[in-house]
This record gives sequence, structure tokens and C-alpha cells, in this order.
Amino acid sequence: MGENGGMLALVRLRRGVVGESRRVCHLIPVPAGPVPEHLTALCGEAIFPGEAEVLDGLCGMPCHACLVRSAPPGQGFLANAG
Repeated sequence: MGENGGMLALVRLRRGVVGESRRVCHLIPVPAGPVPEHLTALCGEAIFPGEAEVLDGLCGMPCHACLVRSAPPGQGFLANAG
């Protein structure tokens, strides 16, 4: 779930749009209203129409910044690790 309980989509930039090392899986809040000119991943990456593929499950390397921003606020599981 995204901000305010909204849905998140998992997307990856298509081959040829960026190099393979940048083809990470981003988390994008699904807009509730009209589709905007571009979507913005939790990390701030702008995703334009035709540049990305929507994934139907977890696969590939995740965008670390998107993961960090999707974590619930406060101390998490790793706070007491080790």
C-alpha cells in the first residue's frame, strides 16, 4: 500500500530505455484520478508512457530508494538486529 492506503504498482524500465544496471523495479503509487503526464516512483524517478513494463510479481533487482521510502515509519525489524 502507498501513502494514504493507496495501491502501489511494481514497474521496471524497458530494455533500451536505460542500461541493464538501471533496470530496477520501482514502486509507483497508482493515481486515483486521471492518469498524469508521467508517474513518479517513490524514489522520485519520473516514468513516462511507454518507458516501463508493469510487473505481475516480484522479480529482478529492487530500487533500494523505493524500498526505503515504502517502509513504515518508526523502528523496524532491523532496529534490534545483531
